[in-house]
Amino acid sequence: MSSIIIYPFAKRLTLSINNCFSIKSFSNSALQHPKVNNFIVFFNSEISKHGRNRNLKEAESVFNRMPYKNVVSWTAMLTAYAQNGEISKARGVFDTMPHRTTASYNAMLTAYIRNNLVEEAFQMFEKTWEKNPVSYAAMITGFVQAGILDRAEELYGKVSAGWRDPVCSNSLMNGYLKLGRLEEAVTLFEGMIERDVVSWSSMLDGYCKKGRIFEARELFHKMPERNVVTWTSMIDGYMKGGFFNEGFGLFLSMRGDCLVTVNSTTFTIILEACGDFGRQPEGLQVHGLVLRMGFEFDGFLGSSMISMYCKFGCLDVARLVFQIMSKKDVISWNLLITGHIQNDDIDEAYIIFERMKSKDEFSWTTMITGFANIGNMEKAVELFGMMPKKDGIAWTSVISGFVTNDEHEQAFHWFNSMIANAIQPNPITFSSLISASAGLATLDQGLQIHAHVIKMIMENDLSIQNSLISMYTKCGNVVDAYNIFNDITSPNIVSYNSMITGFAQNGFREGALKLFTKMMTIGQEPNEITFLAVLSTCVHVGLVEEGKKYFEKMKSVYHIEPSVDHYACMVDLLGRAGLFDEIIDLVNSMPMKPHAGVWGALLSASREHLCVDLAKLAAEQLIDLEPGSATPYVVLSNLYSISGKKKDEDQIRKIKKLKGIKKSPGCSWITVQNRVHLFLAGDDSHKEIELVKVTLQTIMKEMREMYDFDKNGTMSFEEFVALNKFLTKVQQAFSDLERDRGYLLPDAVFEGLQKIGFSLDSPAFYTVCESFDKQKNGVFRLDDFISLCIFVQSSRNLFNSFDTAKQGRVTLDFNQFVYCSKSISDTS
Repeated sequence: MSSIIIYPFAKRLTLSINNCFSIKSFSNSALQHPKVNNFIVFFNSEISKHGRNRNLKEAESVFNRMPYKNVVSWTAMLTAYAQNGEISKARGVFDTMPHRTTASYNAMLTAYIRNNLVEEAFQMFEKTWEKNPVSYAAMITGFVQAGILDRAEELYGKVSAGWRDPVCSNSLMNGYLKLGRLEEAVTLFEGMIERDVVSWSSMLDGYCKKGRIFEARELFHKMPERNVVTWTSMIDGYMKGGFFNEGFGLFLSMRGDCLVTVNSTTFTIILEACGDFGRQPEGLQVHGLVLRMGFEFDGFLGSSMISMYCKFGCLDVARLVFQIMSKKDVISWNLLITGHIQNDDIDEAYIIFERMKSKDEFSWTTMITGFANIGNMEKAVELFGMMPKKDGIAWTSVISGFVTNDEHEQAFHWFNSMIANAIQPNPITFSSLISASAGLATLDQGLQIHAHVIKMIMENDLSIQNSLISMYTKCGNVVDAYNIFNDITSPNIVSYNSMITGFAQNGFREGALKLFTKMMTIGQEPNEITFLAVLSTCVHVGLVEEGKKYFEKMKSVYHIEPSVDHYACMVDLLGRAGLFDEIIDLVNSMPMKPHAGVWGALLSASREHLCVDLAKLAAEQLIDLEPGSATPYVVLSNLYSISGKKKDEDQIRKIKKLKGIKKSPGCSWITVQNRVHLFLAGDDSHKEIELVKVTLQTIMKEMREMYDFDKNGTMSFEEFVALNKFLTKVQQAFSDLERDRGYLLPDAVFEGLQKIGFSLDSPAFYTVCESFDKQKNGVFRLDDFISLCIFVQSSRNLFNSFDTAKQGRVTLDFNQFVYCSKSISDTS
């Protein structure tokens, strides 16, 4: 277009320029000639244009060939160097300028600020003799960009009142908005005597970024003048706030405003929103409008269109857009790869990746993550090894991949390698490792990662705090989880969901519901995960009416459509209460096909209430959905057995045997001396299995002495549950205190007894300890500790029965009773 404009006077201009460049000097009168002045203006504009287009050689060529340069010429060359990061050359131009004006000083000042040299900029600012509002605004902007807001405020205070508005005030206001200090920005804005369109646009953008869309809209309607930036900011605010219809409606209004023209940035925002909200018809309309208005598919606009069609699942169209793009940058390549991975087409994504001539770290990391997500960690690790430069994000992708595929030990191994290679972990790295700790249910590993987080001063990162909450609750440490939750300055929906779920999973039902109520009170809207945790709480507590109320509120108040998991919770809730008619109505009303969780909940409830017909229905559905699962066969055969239907029971067992279906063995694990020991039912492969068996025999012997068995050598279910809880407490106390030694010293034994709930005083304790000192070196092994605890428990039971028989008239306290009983036992 520019060549067409210049062409009519090109012949005359060419001759004049050549003559101009051949002249060695101009007389003062010649310099004032209009034609000469026009030449200089033209050359100055050419220098500026080449500088903006990063064509420094062309800018230098024009500048060096000019026979005469005015102050604007020197300033244009200085600015061209600054725009391209050549700050030393910019300073060289400044130093050799024959004459400097305030504009020259401001240009050098801006050059330093553009290159993050704020102290050098301030020295230049101090040397400027005749400062103007632009000088102050530039320096305030420099302090803001460097994060030194107090110095920006100090300098703003020195600006005379007549110079503050609007330029200087805009600079400080942008500083407040950049740091999220919206209220201070509002105060400054409202105190401004003179505002320009930049003032209004900045304030509107600040409201939008804080999610305060209604205030932004009110400000938008008050604006005396709007430009394309203002319209685009308000549209973007609507879209980011989840108000697609309002944002798209404003876009249509913008099209109808004759004073404003839609630009590529506006289209980019609209296209991205159409993709995010899945609005394919609107996206196609906008695509047509882009073509009709003659926009080229440049980097940003073309990339937005590729992203939109990938989100629609229209990969063929996305590839077509990519092919017709005039300039394909690495961003457009990466978006096409990402789109194919998100649509489960990893093979095509890899083909595109292989075709890329220049790959950046994001390209490699995207492919590594893609292979990790489909479980192909071997290929992910291979790609990582091929990466020319491995940054922290790439390492984190591999670590997160192992965590996603439940290879938690490998995740920690790679983290150790990352540290050994002096690669700085980022918050996502720690979040993944914390999730791995939660997956292993090993608190020790989690504590070590937490220590790393504190050491690197990342403990206030919200994503890490949320991961820590989940980790501590999954490991049973609800107290520390809640302390972390309370330390969060501004909890988000993930924070609340993690804490509510943690309360529910650990039996703190009241805490879960109270936190949910608090969450709604402060205006934090729940989402589908929140309601899943709340409904699960109602299931375990048996709050049927409350569960129904929350389920209905979820739809009517918060407009969240229940997922199949929410329906499974409701089936479980109603089933435990025996409300099978309501279950049938609920299942029939489901808008989607029930999954295994729904039928599993119905099967469990049918077993509890001995509803054979419903159990049979649920089992048949489960067998169709999960043919290899033994659960429906086992539950149904047991239910037939209880109901006296021997023939049906045998038939189910026969079918199960013919299909070769086996029940998965029970599994448990324990961490001892930083090693996880896994135990499977019927598995004798553990290297210390003989020691385990001896210990179990010892425990069984003590169990028989402790509890009353009937003549057949059996114990009641209630006795078994009580014993199991007791032994769990004993084992936990021992594990908490053994400190990687495998044994306890007497003081630790005393502390362990107190943790379990025994309050022996010193004389009674040491009398008991002397008789249990089997190793003759003053230490206790696990079986010794269990025996001691069982003895004390037996003594307490005997003491309680004795006290009851005497109707509380016994004169001995429990410690004296233990002391005497052990002495008598030793004497006999």
